[in-house]
Amino acid sequence: MSLIAVTGSTGALGGRVARRLADRGLQQRLVVRDVARAPRLEGAEAAVAAGYHDHAGMVAALRGAATLFLVSGRESATRVDEHRTAIDAATEAGIGHVVYTSFLGAADDATFTLARHHAATEEHLRASGMRTTFLRNTMYLDFVPFFASADGVIAGPAGDGRAAFVSRDDVADVAAAVLADPTAHDGATYDVTGDERLSLAEAAEVLTEETGRPVRYVDETEEEAYASRAHFGAEAFEVEGWVTSYQALGAGDFDVVTDVVRRIAGHDPLRLRDLLRADPGSWAHLRG
Repeated sequence: MSLIAVTGSTGALGGRVARRLADRGLQQRLVVRDVARAPRLEGAEAAVAAGYHDHAGMVAALRGAATLFLVSGRESATRVDEHRTAIDAATEAGIGHVVYTSFLGAADDATFTLARHHAATEEHLRASGMRTTFLRNTMYLDFVPFFASADGVIAGPAGDGRAAFVSRDDVADVAAAVLADPTAHDGATYDVTGDERLSLAEAAEVLTEETGRPVRYVDETEEEAYASRAHFGAEAFEVEGWVTSYQALGAGDFDVVTDVVRRIAGHDPLRLRDLLRADPGSWAHLRG
């Protein structure tokens, strides 16, 4: 049985994927920074690398694996360089196939700055000589409740743009199915979306109906969006990512619906109303 190396297993998406692979009885190696934090799963072993920037550590952790599930790294000013280092390590370690969590509309000229990072990573993967599958996930459905502040306001420069938000559970189901049979998905690029197109005003209506707390959407200008986020004290690249994600939504960049979840995972994707009912904790901050 081919060994699958899984990154991000201590996180929300990678952890979901690792559990699904274990449920399928697949052998996996969890590449982590801290072994103590690695999930305990049947058929899983752990290997340590300090991070994607740790070339030698990544080579050692990946050697002997056939397939790599590469979860995109945390936002940072050096994110693309870290991705490239991890990809070069995978090549040196003899990885044959990389399944990478990219983003919908990844392109050098994308409005959303992080989509540009994904485009650069995809380009480096194509040039690596390894086989690839790109999962271009749209905005996470799980994040929608958190778009709303505690006082019930969703604010951003998104206009009436719509997105078919996708849950991390559905993304994990797709990823696990691909990793179970990577050859069948060699060279594929999948736009992973939900099947319900929502504007932020419509999302606010659903939140209001399901939580009983009034939620409204405020359409900001670009200048207002940067000003309203200044108090967080985040780095400039992070604030730019926040603002441009709303701008991309407003530009229609995320107004894409596909059948990837249904076709590959074998079930309908989760919708916002279902998520709120299944996970009341996701809107606990709105209870006052």
